[in-house]
Amino acid sequence: MPPLREPGAHPEAEFPMYAGTYRLEACLGSGGMGVVHLARSASGMQLAVKVVHAPYAADPEFRARFRQEVAAARRVSGAFTAPVVDADPEAGRPWMATLYVPGPTLAEQVKRSGPMAPAELRRLTAGLAEALRDIHRAGVIHRDLKPSNVLLTDGGPKVIDFGISRPYDSDLRTETGKLIGSPPYMAPEQFQRPREVGPPVDVFALGAVIVHAATGRGPFDSDSPYIVAYQVVHDQPDLGGVPEDLAPLVARCLAKDPAERPTPDEVMEALLPPSYEAEAFVPAQRRRAVVAAAVPAARERDGAEADTHVGPASVVRRRRLPRVRLVVAAALLLLVAGAGAGAYAVWGGGGADAGRPEPERAGPGGGEGDDAVAPWRTALRTSGTATPACSTAGSGGALYCAAAGGGTARIDPADGRVLWSARSSASGTAAHAPVVSGGVVLSAGPDGKLRAFDPVKGTAVRDTALSASPGGAFPAGDTLLTVADDGRVTALDGASGAARWKKPLAKHARPDFALYDAASGLAYAFEQTSSGASTLVTAVDATTGRASWQRRLDGALTPVGTAGAGDLVLTAMDENSDTTELVRYAPGTGGSARVPLPFLLDGPQVVLAGDVAYLLARGGSLLAVDTAAGGAKAELWRLETGVGRASAPVLGEGGHLYFSAADGRLLAVDTDRGALVGQTRARLSEGKLAYASDLPAPVAAGRMVVGTAPDGSVFAVDGADPAGW
Repeated sequence: MPPLREPGAHPEAEFPMYAGTYRLEACLGSGGMGVVHLARSASGMQLAVKVVHAPYAADPEFRARFRQEVAAARRVSGAFTAPVVDADPEAGRPWMATLYVPGPTLAEQVKRSGPMAPAELRRLTAGLAEALRDIHRAGVIHRDLKPSNVLLTDGGPKVIDFGISRPYDSDLRTETGKLIGSPPYMAPEQFQRPREVGPPVDVFALGAVIVHAATGRGPFDSDSPYIVAYQVVHDQPDLGGVPEDLAPLVARCLAKDPAERPTPDEVMEALLPPSYEAEAFVPAQRRRAVVAAAVPAARERDGAEADTHVGPASVVRRRRLPRVRLVVAAALLLLVAGAGAGAYAVWGGGGADAGRPEPERAGPGGGEGDDAVAPWRTALRTSGTATPACSTAGSGGALYCAAAGGGTARIDPADGRVLWSARSSASGTAAHAPVVSGGVVLSAGPDGKLRAFDPVKGTAVRDTALSASPGGAFPAGDTLLTVADDGRVTALDGASGAARWKKPLAKHARPDFALYDAASGLAYAFEQTSSGASTLVTAVDATTGRASWQRRLDGALTPVGTAGAGDLVLTAMDENSDTTELVRYAPGTGGSARVPLPFLLDGPQVVLAGDVAYLLARGGSLLAVDTAAGGAKAELWRLETGVGRASAPVLGEGGHLYFSAADGRLLAVDTDRGALVGQTRARLSEGKLAYASDLPAPVAAGRMVVGTAPDGSVFAVDGADPAGW
């Protein structure tokens, strides 16, 4: 468990009069990170405006986190949240305005009126599950769902405070006893593996919140956050007082293993039929009290009272009419290859639609021009919720895709037809893109080892002893590089599998290969010391095994790309595995330059275009840095994409950067302006978000961009027209 730290923010004696053009009328509440005020828009609409404390406004790291909060809140704005009206994360005192929603928090309601009645409890459970489904579909993980972040309104519960909805801020922080990432509502993996959390952490929190609503306490109870953390990880929850018909569902939500928890959809299904006959969502109060105003992130400790409450003195009650949901089914027209197109096979178990392309509707301008790409979608059968992974043989060349538990297929990039497929009985939770090396296609065979396929016919050419996992063989052009446990490197001819050379790399104990530069034919091996004090880097000719150069550089470094003049660019990590700077090494002169990043990045994936590096962090922060510049001049722009756990970014024609989200969306960013210019719709697996720690990167081939989704599909769009996606 990470240590508790005290940032040290303090209440301020004076508050600003304005946030942007909004006059701040009254203080609604004060939290550890900011103060929330009541304000009005020009039209008279009431707003809740969060203004960051001055000490945090001067902290670049916190500003980055606040930008992420704004981006996340905007992405999930809707029926289940307090919609964002306006924000300025770059102001001297950053602020965010949301719609003012009258109603108490769940923490305040339970404190004042006691535990909820069973009917109210079921409606709360269903309402929060529906809210989490909406939040997860937007590609956001809340990670801090608790009673004080749930607003009770006559229209149902609303979830607020997306301040730590990015994996970057995983560790606990404390300020005058107020915790961000509250232990009683945190899942075991948030303590054990904070960088690997997914949507199931919100379901765990949902279970804990329902226990609080039913009993007035949490499922794990102690005055010490450290003891609570131990209980969350090791002890069974206390469900005494939870209604018998709801207890089994709550117990599933509180399972230690994330895989055993239900999805929000499954929680709603377990509560059917819904009880819409309840009087009003807000429970009857046992004593007269003023209802607190809805504020974003105003309370950062469960049960904390705001400094001032402004809101209606009562809640109007009315009988809610049964809600009718209309389901509209749309028929999908499948294009079947015509006569003369040639027969193609698909692996079984997928039904008649598996492997058949579907036309995708082009947006405005889509499909226009001689070089335009006609959008298409092809369903590839997968087991479970694994997302297919694809690769291509050059611009406009053949497209090869693999699906975990399914097999490997060649797809016609023009229309999405499956030209051939090879079934694999190997199961797994992730697919790895096929490797095209030496004129053959290498992908997983039935035994989980790499199998070589004829690229045209799809017949098996030979089997290998190499693991199909990414660590099994490193592709370097027409050569495959493998590293034995004793550190010896073997180079294999991609076409025949014959050994080209075998030897240890001088001064290396057991190197890893991280980068291959096709222009120079060099593969870059690196090895960090156990302390992270230095990294040994060796540039090796992949074909001959000759070392071009070797250098030991300070810090825990990883090669990520080559810049102008053949310089090597590496990322540098601190002791917490956060990326702090870029290092540019010039082998010609032996000199190196360090480019500090404006804020820490968690596990960024990097792509280079000339001297410019684009870093996409796990939490969705996208940063453009000029590696040839120094100091403050290095940052070109930054963008909070709001996408957690995105794929590696790829560069395409026209100055666009592409990456995929966990819900199957393909996003495009203009690299000149640092602006999001297009995204496709979400493609969920059976209507559910399929979470994966590693997502396959899209493929950019000429004007065409190919994405993959957790529904088992591969789809193509026109990269020159992202606004029409």
